Amino acid sequence: MSATLVARGLSAGHGARVLFSDLDLVVAPGDVVGLVGVNGAGKSTLLRILAGDLPAEAGSIALSPPSATLGYLPQEHERRAGETVLAALARRTGVAAAQAALDAATEALTSGAAGADDGYGDALERWLALGGADLDERAAEVVADVAPGVALDAPTAGLSGGQAARVGLAALLLSRYDVLLLDEPTNDLDLAGLDQLERFVTGTRVGVVVVSHDREFLARTVTRIVELDLVQQLVRVHDGGYEAYLVEREVARRHAREEYEGFADTKASLEARARMQRNWMAKGVRDSIKKSKDGDKHIRAANRASSEKQAAKAKQTQRMIERLDVVEEPRKEWELRMEIAVAPRAGAVVATLRGAVVRRGGFTLGPVDLQIGWGDRVAITGANGSGKSTLLAALLGRVPLDDGAGSVGPAVRIGEIDQARGRFLGPEQLLDAFGTEVPDWPTAEVRTLLAKFGLTADHVLRPAVTLSPGERTRAALALLQARGVNVLVLDEPTNHLDLPAIEQLEQALADYPGTLLLVTHDRRMLEAVATTRRFEVVGGRVTES
Repeated sequence: MSATLVARGLSAGHGARVLFSDLDLVVAPGDVVGLVGVNGAGKSTLLRILAGDLPAEAGSIALSPPSATLGYLPQEHERRAGETVLAALARRTGVAAAQAALDAATEALTSGAAGADDGYGDALERWLALGGADLDERAAEVVADVAPGVALDAPTAGLSGGQAARVGLAALLLSRYDVLLLDEPTNDLDLAGLDQLERFVTGTRVGVVVVSHDREFLARTVTRIVELDLVQQLVRVHDGGYEAYLVEREVARRHAREEYEGFADTKASLEARARMQRNWMAKGVRDSIKKSKDGDKHIRAANRASSEKQAAKAKQTQRMIERLDVVEEPRKEWELRMEIAVAPRAGAVVATLRGAVVRRGGFTLGPVDLQIGWGDRVAITGANGSGKSTLLAALLGRVPLDDGAGSVGPAVRIGEIDQARGRFLGPEQLLDAFGTEVPDWPTAEVRTLLAKFGLTADHVLRPAVTLSPGERTRAALALLQARGVNVLVLDEPTNHLDLPAIEQLEQALADYPGTLLLVTHDRRMLEAVATTRRFEVVGGRVTES
């Protein structure tokens, strides 16, 4: 069914902090709306409000027709205990809830409850519309295509990050919602998965609202950009694609700055003129007092006239200042200015694997023979589940080898951002968790550093586990700046980072002189970051190109 989502005057905030206000949004069939903004600007909050998971502080949301189905597919990083892949697909496609409603309506019908006929008809229609009649058959086909090797009866708790991402993609491909709300659907997807996702989003006839920090994905899919500008407290809508948005944003910022500077220059010039006129007036009064003993009444009259004339001019200039159309100074956007603290260089050999084999269940990595030298900048690519993260763990000595040998240089100091962002997932406050990693740092310095990464007093006193994935990623980046490292290991570092932070990370990597091991599916990052070697992992086999 063709459906339109209409939001009018939406407002939301966290406590006293306003995220956005008076937001209007219309999502018609075929629209692909990209939500962009810095971490914490309210993108996920807006999706949850549109989905009905959170109440708006003001405004209204309507679906036309009202019977249309709306699907919200957030990124899920936890695996629900006891839930199988098929059950997860049924839940995320809405079929599980529709089935429960249909079962309840069937029971009411058989018991002869009043109005049960209408209730059953509505429940059956929704179940059919969401694809409940053939979900099992479709799921088997789609999962075999996008997540080969993953069984429908497999527990989701045992899936790798890449496999979970593929199951999430399968849920999206199986969904039959009339409007889709997608929160970071590109995270953890490999290049083939990204291609399937892009083809789905551009080919669907339903309206889509998507939050993504994958610049290439945005450039290839969206038809409109909604920018949540937390600094300026504004919502801007840009018709056209992502690249057009970047151009329009830069032009708008330049014009805003030029308009303010023109206003400021004019005001400063008028204020300087008014000061000069007041000085002349005061000088005239002083001269008049000095010459008051002069008996010539004409001289005294001339002095008075001169002072009154300057006073009139000063008042006129002041009125001109007051009549100026005030232009507020554009508030400077917060920028992450990141540096990676560099430890003294390691030896010539950083890590070595010789005939290394790692077996995990039915998966085998290797045998692998390779050596990482000082200053190597290595990009590691491959499909989900091919063994990239296992290769990193073997190189760093994090997993036991079933065969072969490996070694890490004695002077190696590793800085790492792991795929799960697991360093800051505990119940302790972020301030304490970070302080544990840098025990010699005073608390005030820890707070100052975290603030540079956008983690203010509101964040540092919260349990680390309650932070968003983007906020935990910022904390991990801050740790790289706090501790000197000479081997940098980044596993999908752009996941959950906002666009300005990604660009700053790329700049920091350009200036970093040590050894780099980079696993990423971000196509623009692979182009932007200079590498000297590239490993491709396919089915547990590692080749260098």
